[in-house]
Amino acid sequence: MGEGASQAVLCRLELLRVRKLWAAWADTMLSVTGLWLSLGFFCFLFMPCPGTARPALQSQDALDPHQLHYILPKLGMKYGWRNLNCRACKTVFSIIDIGLQTQDNMDHVANLVIWMCEELKIAEPYVCVEAVQLFEEDTISIWIHSLFWPAEICGLLLGSSCGHWDIFSDWNITLPDTPKPPIKPPLPPQPGSPISHVLHLTDVHWDQAYTPGSNPECKAPLCCRSGSGVGRWKAGYWGEYSKCDLPLHTIENLLQHLANSGPFHYVYWTGDIPAHNVWEQSRTDQLLELNNITSLIRKYLGQIPIYPAVGNHETTPVNNFPPPYIHGNKSSRWLYEAMAEAWKDWLTPEALHTLRLGGFYTVKLNPGLRLVSLNMNFCSPGNFWLLMNSTDPADQLQWLVGVLQDAEDNKEKVHIIGHIPPANCLRSWSWNYYHIVNRYESTISAQFFAHTHLDEFEMFYDEETLTRPVSVAFLSPSVTTYINLNPGYRVFQIDGNYPGSSHMVLDHETFILNLTKANANPQDQPVWERLYRAREAFNMETAFPEAWDNLIQRFLDDDGLFQKFWYFYHKGHVQGFVGTPVKPPLLCHLRTGRTDDLSLCHDLKVQPGQFWKQPRFC
Repeated sequence: MGEGASQAVLCRLELLRVRKLWAAWADTMLSVTGLWLSLGFFCFLFMPCPGTARPALQSQDALDPHQLHYILPKLGMKYGWRNLNCRACKTVFSIIDIGLQTQDNMDHVANLVIWMCEELKIAEPYVCVEAVQLFEEDTISIWIHSLFWPAEICGLLLGSSCGHWDIFSDWNITLPDTPKPPIKPPLPPQPGSPISHVLHLTDVHWDQAYTPGSNPECKAPLCCRSGSGVGRWKAGYWGEYSKCDLPLHTIENLLQHLANSGPFHYVYWTGDIPAHNVWEQSRTDQLLELNNITSLIRKYLGQIPIYPAVGNHETTPVNNFPPPYIHGNKSSRWLYEAMAEAWKDWLTPEALHTLRLGGFYTVKLNPGLRLVSLNMNFCSPGNFWLLMNSTDPADQLQWLVGVLQDAEDNKEKVHIIGHIPPANCLRSWSWNYYHIVNRYESTISAQFFAHTHLDEFEMFYDEETLTRPVSVAFLSPSVTTYINLNPGYRVFQIDGNYPGSSHMVLDHETFILNLTKANANPQDQPVWERLYRAREAFNMETAFPEAWDNLIQRFLDDDGLFQKFWYFYHKGHVQGFVGTPVKPPLLCHLRTGRTDDLSLCHDLKVQPGQFWKQPRFC
């Protein structure tokens, strides 16, 4: 044990010995620290959030009953954790570590967080109350089980001069000793070769409370609902351009349309069924929505093989996916078991087994093609259970390596689907995944992700030179409108099922429901129209990785082509000309399939801290 850890242990023992002498002061400090700790959860849930520097309170009258304005200066602190000094930080977090062992203090922290949420106007008062009540138990449990030392927390908040934070330190996946096969550049299929059509549905976000005619501009995190009040305009019948999700009749209309389209050989359905009313959801709500949307998809598309992936919104509290070693009521077993029951007609017994264990699975689609569905919540920065241990949660990446090695040995190609895209993951997870894709580039023929609600992609290059593109992760647009978007879906054309097929993406088409047209005559059946076909719109010879790499360079050189991409990026609902400052960070984002990587952005002159800022949809 290092010197810092030894000092922390001694500090804990000393604090325990004198606990009764300063219990009242500890209780007050618990309140203060609980605000900083828990407000981070609000910043993830409700956008936009206050910045790092909290708004200063203007008078002592605004302070809470515990006279925080008197206690804070005694410790050299003001509101905002950036004003916290190292000595006070370690003292505070030693006290919170002790104080959170009792239910009384858990409730006390919750009450103070509600107060601060209301004072800083992070959300409407009723949202503050409901969100804290929903998240309180899991948040405190994560804190207690995380085994944080005060020096680690203070190292995270104040920097390495105050302590060492290594919870998210680098780790490496183990790859087999089997040599990587020689690389063969992909070739277009022979004319007349079979083509598979794969429908990609994602981010449905059904809002049970969506109400046509309601207010799209409410103060709550989600609008267009009963109780949203009256606004300058009214929510449309089929959906609305605002922070609104979709009514069930729009989702069902989409599925009716798809039942008469196609034919489709497979459906990849990559998660996020519930709406964004995350402050008031229950397990009963989530299961109702899972079963209802599954039933609708089965009703209209049931004759087609359907392969789902788990989204971050499927659980409650949102994003909270404990690792499999968490048992009892706090585990995700309630959700995985329900999914296995709902999807049992689509998956094999072996796939249902790993789905029940960790929300991921593999199935063989045909003699030359295998599918892997990953639970990307085990890489998510929003999954606070990973504070306990972020090193390959559920051993999912090691499992993936085994599946890919078996596929390579059996000369199978592999499609990977998941919800959160790799570059949106925790850094070590993302870089390990990138390493796996490099090793198995001859086996992984395509990757399909979602989550951002936008129309984009992420590039993967060989790790040695970062010049040769090896793979593309396609991020399909959402069904939901959230935020300010048309509803949409995508169809991929893929090298079909025949001996020697590459099973690579040959092209894709994106379809939308133009809400302006649809809501103008809501009594008429809406028209789902093709927005664009990729190779046609961008004048691409192929849809292989090299072509997408070339397209990024063409975006850099041709502003008109980039404007076209920007329009498609927002599913045909964006006004005006995008300024040049947007282009370099967005192109940098497209170039990298791994988190916080500027290696391919030198020519774009993107500096650290200038990464593309994705909208965050919980």
